Amino acid sequence: MEVKNKQSTYNTLFHWNSFRLKLVFEGIGVGIITGLLIVSYRYTLERSGVFLTYIYKAISIKPLLLVPWIGVLIIVGYIVGLMVKHEPMISGSGIPQVEGVLLRKLHMNWLKVILGKFIGGVLSIGAGLSLGREGPSVQIGAAVGQGVSDVFKRVKIEEKYLITSGASAGLSAAFGAPLAGVMFALEEVHKNFSPLVLLSALSAAISADIVTSGFFGLKPVFNISNLTILPIKLYLYIVLLGIFVGVLGVLFNNILLKTQDIYVKQSWLPKEMRIVIPLLISVILGVLLPKVLGGGHELITSLMAGHFSLTILVILVIVKFLFTMASYGSGAPGGIFLPLLAIGALIGNVYGIALVNLLNFDSMYINNFIILAMAGYFTAVVRAPITGTILITEMTGSFSQLLSLAVISIVAYIVADILASKPIYESLLGKFLHGQGEKISFGNRKNKAILEFAVCMGSDLDGKQIKEVKWPSNCLLVAVKRGENEIIPKGNTVIFPGDYLIVLTNEDSVSKINDTLIIMTASCEILK
Repeated sequence: MEVKNKQSTYNTLFHWNSFRLKLVFEGIGVGIITGLLIVSYRYTLERSGVFLTYIYKAISIKPLLLVPWIGVLIIVGYIVGLMVKHEPMISGSGIPQVEGVLLRKLHMNWLKVILGKFIGGVLSIGAGLSLGREGPSVQIGAAVGQGVSDVFKRVKIEEKYLITSGASAGLSAAFGAPLAGVMFALEEVHKNFSPLVLLSALSAAISADIVTSGFFGLKPVFNISNLTILPIKLYLYIVLLGIFVGVLGVLFNNILLKTQDIYVKQSWLPKEMRIVIPLLISVILGVLLPKVLGGGHELITSLMAGHFSLTILVILVIVKFLFTMASYGSGAPGGIFLPLLAIGALIGNVYGIALVNLLNFDSMYINNFIILAMAGYFTAVVRAPITGTILITEMTGSFSQLLSLAVISIVAYIVADILASKPIYESLLGKFLHGQGEKISFGNRKNKAILEFAVCMGSDLDGKQIKEVKWPSNCLLVAVKRGENEIIPKGNTVIFPGDYLIVLTNEDSVSKINDTLIIMTASCEILK
């Protein structure tokens, strides 16, 4: 009996017109599964953090315990190194890999990624490396989405939305921030505001947040009770802070990429032993400055209590920054969201205390500058200002700071743009592809895939008739979506900004078509 090809042209187009409502229910399912996994991940990391604190307290009492602890860390580093060497997709944050999968430049074995990222992340972060839980959570969620698609034999276009939904659910569950999870999926992962992405990502993010809230409660990640509203007359100081963190965010990106190069150039150091280096550094820091260990959640919380001198804060900024570089550069499974938020909080605290000491500022505004610097620094590094604004709003549970957060985010974004800094995940994806030899052509020529592209104002396609465009080979424009209307394309159909182009192509041509049409639909100013 001949097996029906679910990826044929007919079935691919049929699913495109019939799966909109189904995406909502599938998104909810992906969100629930992701939420349960991330609850387990967060709980395990919290228990690991408690155990790590106990270890270093015991070492302070009995220094001889340091020797077996170093031995344990070497073994842990070697095990995680072997895991990363065997499955490179679990290295680092995981967000660049997810973006690579969506661009059809990388292939992800969803089961290996879930297991490897979970175990590798717990061992790396739990042992004290300056890495965050959000990147692994996003990748685990994306892998869940791909797994659901694989198990239920969904078509490729549906799989893409399920992966994005899982990524959104992962960030939502990691920080208790469903709106930020949705915005991250739109602004960073998918890179356009597709209604279908919004529909599926929102369903997944909300269901994941409901699951995590059931375990951890409805309180925000950073529960700040004494936060006042910064007067408009002081917004000049927000702009100055935005410029400052914008420059430092560019520095973060440049040094992070160079740190990866430094590890690669050490030919004497086997790949599986790279993670041992930051783990050995963590021993020294665990004895002398334990506040910099881990992602930085406890550090941010303690900053808001206001018990650090300016000198100690400057030391913490420098050490946390350098330790994050060493930790992430090694390729250990873990993200940069939480560490960079911790660094941003430290910068904001230094800035606030400096204003108090030099300009007699009211000290009650110091916490404002802490959360503002977190948003600005995040935006400068990730280049996602809307996500940064919403994320910090949800994490602090204070919507009264929304305007000031938006101001510093846009200032930091402009500064990073002027300095020609690329978004960190885009740069990391490029390096990852280069390290893998850029083997980006895969897929079955017999299978078909549908791609969706948003036309930006000022792009090459803006205002052109379809017949005037030189379309790439092996692709067919099957529809132009304009608002709620879906137009059957003709030669004289004019393309307008805001249109969504629905393109049919062979599965093995997806990556090439993606690259070409992204350039054609993007704004000329953005490309510059």
